[in-house]
Amino acid sequence: MSDKNPVVYLVSDSVGETAETVVRAAASQFDGAHIQLRRFAHIDSVGSVEEIVRRAELEGAIIAFTLILPELRTALREQAAQYRVEVVDIMGPMVEALEKVYGFAPHLKAGLVHQLDADYFRRVDAIEFAVKYDDGRDPRGLEKADIIIVGVSRTSKTPLSMYLAHKRMRVANVPLVPEIAPPEELFRLENPQRIVGLTIRPEELNRIRQARLQALGLTPDASYASPERIELELKYADEVMKRLGCPIIDVSDRAVEETALLVLDLVHRQGQL
Repeated sequence: MSDKNPVVYLVSDSVGETAETVVRAAASQFDGAHIQLRRFAHIDSVGSVEEIVRRAELEGAIIAFTLILPELRTALREQAAQYRVEVVDIMGPMVEALEKVYGFAPHLKAGLVHQLDADYFRRVDAIEFAVKYDDGRDPRGLEKADIIIVGVSRTSKTPLSMYLAHKRMRVANVPLVPEIAPPEELFRLENPQRIVGLTIRPEELNRIRQARLQALGLTPDASYASPERIELELKYADEVMKRLGCPIIDVSDRAVEETALLVLDLVHRQGQL
């Protein structure tokens, strides 16, 4: 077994993470053999390719590349052949195979996978936002939110917020309770069109709250689920929503997904998304 640690150049017109992942996975098959990696990211010219190949020849390195543009791939192969440098095209064969299957040419645009990654991180950020500003925990989040949901307890504010977060919407929700005044920030928003109110039929809310109490091991006749309490809360919430001037969605018999589509449609029409 050679004592020399192989040197691998990672050449990419994006950041080179794909090439590094593949090279490290391959190296793991050699009893954990160490390798020296040199990353060359955002390569966008034939001149840069030629310089990298000459350096690889001097260092006795292998080149693993994920170049998308045909002219750069061709230049790399030609230069590598001239200088007798070992090269591995990590992405090219797969792209060519998919082109045959799909029947149309690829976009040939570097970094698309990282655009998908950015989309993923926006979703994670939105989910973290929804958790942080759930149930009116911190009114400072209201101005930062894309959408603000208001309504009485058990109108699916939290499930709706999380569902919209998976759509990359930063959502805060505020419970409306007669004994607790809504945060003043709610009435001072620069764009109050982001607010959407939720309401529900009294008998439906009674059923949901009774089921909730039973799930918690409490008696279903507690005041939380009483018709009188529910009427009081719904009346109070309706008054607050009218003060806010926000659209109101009746969530009775609606799935969260259906309510979410209505919320998105309302906010889009208000020009806030």
